[in-house]
Amino acid sequence: MKNSNEKYSLDHIVRKLKSKTNPDNLEGMARYGISIKNRLGVSIPDLRKLAKEIGKDHKLASQLWAKGIDETKILASMIGEENKLTEEQAEKWVANFNSWDVCDQVCMNLFRKIPFVRKKIRKWSKRKEEFVKRAAFSLIACIAVHNKKMPDDEFIKIFSIIKQGSVDKRNYVKKAVSWALRNIGKKNKNLNKAVTKFSKELGQAESKSAKWIARDTLKDIQRETVTKKWS
Repeated sequence: MKNSNEKYSLDHIVRKLKSKTNPDNLEGMARYGISIKNRLGVSIPDLRKLAKEIGKDHKLASQLWAKGIDETKILASMIGEENKLTEEQAEKWVANFNSWDVCDQVCMNLFRKIPFVRKKIRKWSKRKEEFVKRAAFSLIACIAVHNKKMPDDEFIKIFSIIKQGSVDKRNYVKKAVSWALRNIGKKNKNLNKAVTKFSKELGQAESKSAKWIARDTLKDIQRETVTKKWS
């Protein structure tokens, strides 16, 4: 369904979102380290339901992003169109990430699908801003799950980016680095072995964050529920 009538105008959507404001949700989000500064407390299921009603509409997505409310940003990523998202727009959006959940939702819903995603992974992994850098590793994690055609060798090449990111001790970065590595390690038997070997080497590093990432990864990818898939 397209945004072809007043029902799905920007003003109507914002009013609808504000009508679903939930203080209890905000309290719960805060406990999970989610920024509630520009937040209404609307749940992800409610946002997905609304996105399905609206349909893909990149112009409206751009307008929603510009509102600056976290829920309008997440909704924008749900109705945005990857073939219409320019590199310039992607850079503007990533620079406005202010919370780990907005970062991950936008990466999962939209950024992972853009044709220049690997270029952005390389670029953003070198950035200093915490959530921009997190976006690089969130994208790797998302691609590891959703990209079924990417060869194993291409994932192994990403290890160099992960190694560089592993020394960043900021919580939201190191957790995303671990997430990326763990998802690669759960793709198939070959990558599980490669990630296991890499993680053991990473565990020998002097960096405390690298050691933590190594432990976190090995604990996850060596679980029986993971390895029995290939035994």
